[in-house]
Amino acid sequence: MPVVNLWLAARDRPLIIGHRGASAHAPENTLLAFQTAREHGADGVELDVTLCASGEVVVIHDDTVDRTTDGKGRVRDLSLAALRRLDAGQGQRIPTLDEVIAFTADWDPPFLLNIELKPSVALREALAAAVVDAVWRGGCAARTLFSSFDPLMVRRLAQLAPEVPRGILYHHAMPAFLRRVWLAPFAPHQFRHPDIGLVTPEEVRRLKAQGKRVNTWTVNAPDQAAYAAACGVHGIISDSPRAIRPALG
Repeated sequence: MPVVNLWLAARDRPLIIGHRGASAHAPENTLLAFQTAREHGADGVELDVTLCASGEVVVIHDDTVDRTTDGKGRVRDLSLAALRRLDAGQGQRIPTLDEVIAFTADWDPPFLLNIELKPSVALREALAAAVVDAVWRGGCAARTLFSSFDPLMVRRLAQLAPEVPRGILYHHAMPAFLRRVWLAPFAPHQFRHPDIGLVTPEEVRRLKAQGKRVNTWTVNAPDQAAYAAACGVHGIISDSPRAIRPALG
């Protein structure tokens, strides 16, 4: 039976998506950050994933643990057991993707997951396959969106899980060929994820004319959120869902 994906549902306002959870209020990419995002009115969260040394999909933004934990070292060089010993802030631990899926599984209404796969030539194949396995194993395909700055990662995800929508990330400081997504024809996707610096009414209309949906990031000021909504975006990614929600009605 085809998956009916909730990211593609019609709505009367843009989705509010917590950036790494409610990362302005709790340690980023932790279960506490995701719980806080829900409590602050988010429809879902954006989270970052990569592989650790023992092969599990772990939820962390950086290549190293230095910034976000009390440890040091590259994530790909540390086992899950070693990562478990680190404090990610307020007693939180680095979660696995499986744990996040299970943690949010029974929330009502269904809590959306924007799973961003970090660019890595060395890990591209293994990471894409492991993430897709986790999504199917956790039964959360209907509330999942994949995204990446790497169009070739997006291409691989389209091959492995065509039922799950995909988005390409880019920002205003990138070279023109990247921010104009010249590789788009080779990476089937439904969403574009420009940073707020690239969002204009004209650009959103152009992307919609191509059949794309638009989620923008990282929007923390209410007036910015109101502007993005007026431009017609479908989703707004914010460190503080609580701060922008009143601006979206």
